[in-house]
Amino acid sequence: MKAIVLYKSCSPEELKISKVPVPEVKPGWVLIKVRAFGLNRSELIMRSYEANSPYIKLPRIPGIECAGEIEDPCDSNFTKGQRVIALMGGMGRSYDGSYAEYALVPFKNVFKVDTTLGWEELAAIPETYYTAYGSLFDSLQLKPKDILLIRGGTSALGLSAIQLVKSVGGTVLASTRNENKRDLLLRQGTDNVLIDNGTITEQLFNLHPKGVNKVLDLIGPSSLLESARLVRHHGIICSTGVLGEKGMLNNFDPIKDLPSGVYLTGFFSNYPTQEIINDIFEHLKKHKIRPIISKVFSFDEIGQAHTLMENNTANGKVIVRI
Repeated sequence: MKAIVLYKSCSPEELKISKVPVPEVKPGWVLIKVRAFGLNRSELIMRSYEANSPYIKLPRIPGIECAGEIEDPCDSNFTKGQRVIALMGGMGRSYDGSYAEYALVPFKNVFKVDTTLGWEELAAIPETYYTAYGSLFDSLQLKPKDILLIRGGTSALGLSAIQLVKSVGGTVLASTRNENKRDLLLRQGTDNVLIDNGTITEQLFNLHPKGVNKVLDLIGPSSLLESARLVRHHGIICSTGVLGEKGMLNNFDPIKDLPSGVYLTGFFSNYPTQEIINDIFEHLKKHKIRPIISKVFSFDEIGQAHTLMENNTANGKVIVRI
């Protein structure tokens, strides 16, 4: 089969199609014929430098999600030809992932889908909307009356979160470093756009002097302490992304660094379930939400797809169709 194989960290231009054997099925795993997959920031990190880490066993086929059909159900309850999505659980990191014509995945990370969406739109949903949905409705306990700030609003995850907040009637502020992306955020339904130029605190308190109820921080540890001072008493911050490329917060003292009565949580997207996937697709259907796709690439354009994501100019989910 055709696959993208990482032998070391590399540039986008070095991503090339290789020929490798189709994986052999084994108990507890299913073989998926991959139709399309979305690109994720974690794959960019993997390609750029993480592939050289000792805990990554190379060679490795990357890719943490896909949409496709069951090719061999093995000992699962799936049937051949059934439309499915697969995501997380070590996919593309602990074992070979979705950058291939076929992917062998533990059936606990494979989920049936009841949808009429085409492959490109279906591939834009799994990781992005699962993370946004879990962050908002589980970790942040989003309510219609809430005023919520999304930091990193123009990312694919940020844009999908805006859709979900507006679908339940919430008020959403979103930040971007690029003034030229203000209109993009407003078109998606953002109530107020904040430009991340060092004056976010002043901008936010001019709009909401008491602060916001909740913050979905997709920037990560580099902006966490500032976010903690933007929420009201008993407000909640959910740290989900690492767009700021800083994964750890050094010398963090929760007693001193978190204002009293401000709650900090996170969302780790490694444990999806069929029930949650069903809820997400029902919510998208009920509220007529369509995924925001930046561009669809062919498999042999994988390098161009990674370049677009790396340049932070995608303005939506980047999809590769096989």
